This record gives sequence, structure tokens and C-alpha cells, in this order.
Amino acid sequence: MATDYDAPRKNDDEAAESIEALKERGPSKGSSSIDSEDADNPSFDLGGSDLSDVELDVVVLPQQADEFTCVNCFLVRHRSQHSRDTDLGPICVECDA
Repeated sequence: MATDYDAPRKNDDEAAESIEALKERGPSKGSSSIDSEDADNPSFDLGGSDLSDVELDVVVLPQQADEFTCVNCFLVRHRSQHSRDTDLGPICVECDA
């Protein structure tokens, strides 16, 4: 459908009236009470537990001697996934494909 961008736009009074009309109608029939985050994974439930005092310990290992960092995807890969070297550095098999 063609849109006439030169046509005058609605003024603020008309916009306020339409917003009030939407509020009076209430929630639409297609909407649900489930948030969009919950709709993605409805089985995930924290159960109301407070996890603010829980600390997560993660051990980060430095890059090993048999690993390299791909200069294209910046992932640390095993040397078996090394495809070739460029002027910038090594490229993995997935990025070279």
C-alpha cells in the first residue's frame, strides 16, 4: 500500500483521544498473562528463592600450548581445527570454509 508522506499528521489531541480509547477497551483478546521472557522457556521457575547471597566460582584457564585463538571469530580452538595462518594470525577451519 502506498503511503503519502506529505499528508498532514494527526495532532496531539487526536493522539490523546486514541490512547484513551485504547485504555477503555482494556487488554486485547490475543494477549496473554505470560511475559515474553516466560513464553520462551515456560518450564524454568526460580520458585521465589533469593539467590542474592550465592557466589559463583568459575575457574578460568589460560590458553593452553595446543590451542590458538582464531582472528576471525575470536574463539579459542584446538590445534586440530587450525586451517591456515594469515598476516593477522591463525584462522580456524570453520571460518576458512
